[in-house]
Amino acid sequence: MSASGFAQFIPLILIFVIFYFLLIRPQQKRVAEHKLMISKLTRGDTVVTAGGIVGKISRIIDEEKAELEIADNINVKIIRSTISQVLSKSETK
Repeated sequence: MSASGFAQFIPLILIFVIFYFLLIRPQQKRVAEHKLMISKLTRGDTVVTAGGIVGKISRIIDEEKAELEIADNINVKIIRSTISQVLSKSETK
């Protein structure tokens, strides 16, 4: 009876393995890449926020916030994790 009981769980185990490789693992990889991108932000980078706002980073306030210049003399404070894409890196060395 124990062999047939274990055989009933094989499809569930296979489903979990498939979900892990198709959903969980790629999502963890994307999260790690996003954290790395956020940590490498510098002043002068042109970025796009999750809300679709394009701007240039004018200063990094702290680990969670940055100031984004969206037009001449118009700066907004944003949460760094809402940055979805870096369009161009600053050319300062």
